[in-house]
Amino acid sequence: MHKYEARVSWSRGTGEKFTDNRYSRAHEWAFDGGLAVKASSSPSVVPLPLSAADAIDPEEALVASVSSCHMLYFLFFAAKRGFVVDSYVDSALGELAKGENGKQLISRITLRPRIVIGGEKRPSPDDLASLHHAAHEECFIANSLKSEIVVEPVLE
Repeated sequence: MHKYEARVSWSRGTGEKFTDNRYSRAHEWAFDGGLAVKASSSPSVVPLPLSAADAIDPEEALVASVSSCHMLYFLFFAAKRGFVVDSYVDSALGELAKGENGKQLISRITLRPRIVIGGEKRPSPDDLASLHHAAHEECFIANSLKSEIVVEPVLE
């Protein structure tokens, strides 16, 4: 079993009352290896200036996590099958909606990878579909979610 840790830090700061709910949602995420990133609630959930537009929000991070996991498995399976991937750029999209219980959730994540294949061996449309299917099946991030995950690949 593997364990993954993140440190999430927030501080009220001076001049903020807190109980009026008008406090900054800006905070920091820190990861092993020393990487720290600015984080905040999404400005679409908590309006500016109470959120930080220049910070990553949990919704974006969830979408990026699914995209990254899918990509890493896609690259793994493509290499095993002898395809040379020159680039993989995904413009992933997450959609926030109300669930059946009336609570908000990321209901759908659409992965839209643009993939450039080099080398002589070229994947057929069936090969491409098979690679994405295998990547989706193995992505433990996607397997952890109840969101619908759709892959709309473009092979260049």
